[in-house]
Amino acid sequence: MNLFADEKQNKLISDAKDYIAKLFEGHSDGHDLDHSLRVFVNAVSIALKEPPCDIEAVALAALLHDADDHKLFDTVNNQNARTFLESHDVDSDKIDFICTIINSVSFSRNRGKTPDSLEGKIVQDADRLDAMGAIGIARTFAYGGKHGRPLDGGIEHFHEKLLLLKDEMNTQTARELAESRHAFLEEFLARYEEENNMDI
Repeated sequence: MNLFADEKQNKLISDAKDYIAKLFEGHSDGHDLDHSLRVFVNAVSIALKEPPCDIEAVALAALLHDADDHKLFDTVNNQNARTFLESHDVDSDKIDFICTIINSVSFSRNRGKTPDSLEGKIVQDADRLDAMGAIGIARTFAYGGKHGRPLDGGIEHFHEKLLLLKDEMNTQTARELAESRHAFLEEFLARYEEENNMDI
């Protein structure tokens, strides 16, 4: 299903998906193609339910939000995202806006900060939703396994980040979506503690 009536816009989104598919080849630690595609779906779904906004900017920022993630790439000034956008003749002001959105997403770098634009709030929410629920649990242990973090280290990550996200959502739509995902995190932790009891 096409997002836009304009075929040029749809081609831009399609090309962005192809671009990140190549960019993330070989990555399987939770910061990968599937993560970016889920954030894209989350972001567009939220955008369609919130007040009118620049959905093209939301879609592109969501798809490219990890294209220059410092954990994955050694780039400066959103080089990978800018390369794609410039190659598709996106207006320079729009590129700067999209990069501003991207730079507002990272939890570790934006702790306690709220994006200035609705578009930024939406993409930040979309990324944080993907760190919650069943997907968030799977990503936590995928990342931990790749980086030698024990299971209990993954559990610590729940308390350092995942359980905090519900109360940090920006939009009403995301707040509603976060409720059930947060509840699942709590249910998992209770079950983990029960099954990990080593007392005899």
